[in-house]
Amino acid sequence: ATAAPAAARSTTPTVSTAAAPDLPLANVKAHLSQLQSIATANGGNRAHGRPGYRASIDYLKGKLDAAGFTTSVQQFTTGGTTGYNLIADWPGGDPNQVLMTGAHLDSVSAGPGINDNGSGSAAVLETALAVARTGAKPAKHLRFGWWGAEELGMRGSQYYVSRLAATERSKFSGYLNFDMVGSPNPGYFVYDDDRAIEAVFKAYYASLNISTEIETEGDGRSDHAPFKNVGIPVGGLFSGADYTKTAAQAQKWGGTAGQPFDRCYHRSCDTSSNINDTALDRNSDAVAHAVWTLGVGTTTPPGGTVFENTDDVQIPDAGAAVTSSVTVSGRTGNAPATLQVGVDIKHSYRGDLVIDLLGPSGQAYRLKNSSGSDSAPNVNTTYTVDASAETADGTWRLRVQDLGPQDTGYLDSWKLTF
Repeated sequence: ATAAPAAARSTTPTVSTAAAPDLPLANVKAHLSQLQSIATANGGNRAHGRPGYRASIDYLKGKLDAAGFTTSVQQFTTGGTTGYNLIADWPGGDPNQVLMTGAHLDSVSAGPGINDNGSGSAAVLETALAVARTGAKPAKHLRFGWWGAEELGMRGSQYYVSRLAATERSKFSGYLNFDMVGSPNPGYFVYDDDRAIEAVFKAYYASLNISTEIETEGDGRSDHAPFKNVGIPVGGLFSGADYTKTAAQAQKWGGTAGQPFDRCYHRSCDTSSNINDTALDRNSDAVAHAVWTLGVGTTTPPGGTVFENTDDVQIPDAGAAVTSSVTVSGRTGNAPATLQVGVDIKHSYRGDLVIDLLGPSGQAYRLKNSSGSDSAPNVNTTYTVDASAETADGTWRLRVQDLGPQDTGYLDSWKLTF
């Protein structure tokens, strides 16, 4: 038995930020064109220690400075050569909750590195510029980073993380990494390192009816690894490198089976023509979606928003489980780690009852176990659930089952308070 979803009622008005903007593909490609021109003018590459890399840093820094970011260039040495990281902070947001988004900016010496990793760098840059264009007032402090010498073993990001004091590391709510997001024969791979971040990306692609797979080809081989190694939650996207696309993947995503995701990976042909526009567009929008969902957030005044179902649902004696649904809409990002679940059940022997909250993903959260020694009537209480791995918007269900004979009752009402 299933009760119809109930509409929401607000105990206090909710003020939500706008949804993430749709990043113009033309803007992202314009950044790639500039990186190609820089490589062409500097020996055909943008590698660590080469003039093309420093010119790439200068191009991004100029864009970010003009947009109102506070930028800094961090200098380090590896392999006897000077390298650079570019860090850009957007003013405002909770300084004790830092969401960082990054990509490596260097290419290999063999080519200009437009997919690897001009594509991730351009997507992150355009997301940062969109923050400025919209005048975002984020809940969390937004920081963006472009790393040097990734191709030599993540040297730039390792240097950055190694110089963070423990107190600074503890302020990071997450690091999002984007290393190749425009592969010409693309796949859609999502990092599975942090459940809450992973859920944000999966929900975005589900809204486009695109199936994703767990990213394994580059696992631990890009700039998220130094952050993960010190306990910072990480996530990200990847469109594939030199692994071969299977027939099943080609059927799911299009493209050519039996060919690499990027046949020009680490080669001179990784130019501005080595990009799939559809993948670049989708993945760039996914970057913005994640930053808005995880960092810009929603401002909810004290009192929260209540979503409630007051329809009665009979609970069969020693019978099958019944559910009642509530549809949550208009929320930004994931559910809180302190989601309040209010339950009102009229029952003559509450020890018979098992109660679960089912999130939009289908994940069950146990609220109450059965107990043969609990002979009191009724359940009228509020449970606190860590539902931060769930997207807030969607259909939530309360599931109740009576495991014992001779006592009956019904679900009177239940509610979620965000």
